Amino acid sequence: MKLSRNQRPLYVQIMNIIKERILHGVYPLGSNIPSEPQLEEEFNVSKITVRNAIIELVQEGYLEKSSGKGTKVIRNTSVSKLSKWKRFTEVLVEEGHQIRKRLIQADIITNDEGSRVHQLFGEHCLCIERMYDLDGQPYIHYTHYFTNRLASLDLSNLDSQSLYERLEEHSISLGKYRDEFAVAPAPRAVQEALLVEDGALLLKRSRFSYDESGELIEYSEGYYNTTMHSYVVNYDI
Repeated sequence: MKLSRNQRPLYVQIMNIIKERILHGVYPLGSNIPSEPQLEEEFNVSKITVRNAIIELVQEGYLEKSSGKGTKVIRNTSVSKLSKWKRFTEVLVEEGHQIRKRLIQADIITNDEGSRVHQLFGEHCLCIERMYDLDGQPYIHYTHYFTNRLASLDLSNLDSQSLYERLEEHSISLGKYRDEFAVAPAPRAVQEALLVEDGALLLKRSRFSYDESGELIEYSEGYYNTTMHSYVVNYDI
């Protein structure tokens, strides 16, 4: 896997990729992650780079190193700013599912005049289309629209790294989100990607993301095939 040489230190990028794999069930709780030589080969980096990434994940409580027994996953949930809130994908992983993210396309697009995206970002914006597979089957389709301010965003490794972490690497710190939920049919291309019948009603999630100054950075539309799995939010009181 090719890492960016112009952004965060390599060990931090590897740490984030491994963490995302843990959170999405690629490396299940109680299993061992690949050996250090395997990770060195995959990322084409030095032994010390891989070792530093693992040390960070051990300190954060995700991994445990045992002499002669490999490095084991001992936690598969993140620590949220809301402390009691878990990401939906983490709930799925806790239930024993595996989530895989796929980048479908990313490009600067021309927005149709009068469309919601045109009203938000004008004539052009960065569009990123992604799919989330649940146990190997298409489950969630997301289309993210970003202000042209992010036209130079590095899109490598988005299958393995959080999109919002990538924004932080570009010094974009998000300060507020607003989510809207509805039940609606998806556009035809999304229906085909999710393998659902024409006109099928899906859970639609629209997100508005703002930076710390209040400027709108992202608008996204996600469609969930809830016939496969309901949308779940767990709160620990």
